[in-house]
Amino acid sequence: MTITLQVQGMTCGHCKAAVTNALQTLDGVSRVGVHLQGGTVDVEYDETKVSVEKLKEAIEEQGYDVK
Repeated sequence: MTITLQVQGMTCGHCKAAVTNALQTLDGVSRVGVHLQGGTVDVEYDETKVSVEKLKEAIEEQGYDVK
């Protein structure tokens, strides 16, 4: 599965790294693409291993708002 999440508050390379690292630590996530310009994060994941809620929680734990 691939999902695109709207994430507010990402402005720099550190933000990109924090979100990418948080998502990649989750079992079932195979690819993460952070797009600072559009404020989006593309996540390719195995829905049998990780839920969308878990993806959102991982981003929110880094201090960003997911819409």
